[in-house]
Amino acid sequence: MAEGWDEDGLRAVRGALHGPDGTALLAALRHGPVNEVLQLAGDGVAGAAALGLPGAVRMAATFLGALRERGFGGDEELADLLGVSVGHAVTPVPRPLAVDLEMLAMLLEGDPAESGGRLDLSTGECWPVFTDELETGFEEAEAPDRWLSVPTLGPRYGYRDMELFIEGLDDAVLADRLRTAVRGRGAFRRFKDVLARDELAWRRFHRFSEERQLGRARAWLAEEGYRPRLPYRAVGQGGHPNRARSVP
Repeated sequence: MAEGWDEDGLRAVRGALHGPDGTALLAALRHGPVNEVLQLAGDGVAGAAALGLPGAVRMAATFLGALRERGFGGDEELADLLGVSVGHAVTPVPRPLAVDLEMLAMLLEGDPAESGGRLDLSTGECWPVFTDELETGFEEAEAPDRWLSVPTLGPRYGYRDMELFIEGLDDAVLADRLRTAVRGRGAFRRFKDVLARDELAWRRFHRFSEERQLGRARAWLAEEGYRPRLPYRAVGQGGHPNRARSVP
């Protein structure tokens, strides 16, 4: 199994997504296989390309090719956005929303008995369902267009993630052990128990699973007519934004 991202590398990518521009992100992406962080870093690459940063268009093209080849849920939506950001496509893209895609994925992927929630369309904040009784901010009756209900997708998607991960393994022995683990009730626990004995495989599955979850969140959001807002903006002298390529 090829070496993937380590924790320091992923930490650098995540930190760069919250930086002042995309320069740090483009540098961080050189330290690991980009095909493992397409959904995680795709909006940042699109933002950097829209600003015309050196190397951003080439990175966007790399992301585009990898997304088209991979074809996970949400990859097509992200590829369309990247195409628009580099000026190679005029595909209409959904409305931008300042939503944390990872937080949205947590709501979608959680336990149906405990998770799900609401998305605040005015701020992009994600609220778990249990906060309805604890917070006073849910004035849905007074502002019904402000909130978007977030469902839970159920365990079948997570189970499919395990199956696809097993199919992609080069280690035939580990693959056989995992196929045995996912049969019958308790499949998730047994799968994780087997992976826990192999640190590298565990890291790779976690990265694979997160990409799948982020893609599902992106696809769900697109169905509702929205997409994550691109990070970064160009700032010139005096702190005034410079003109960047418009992403509708």
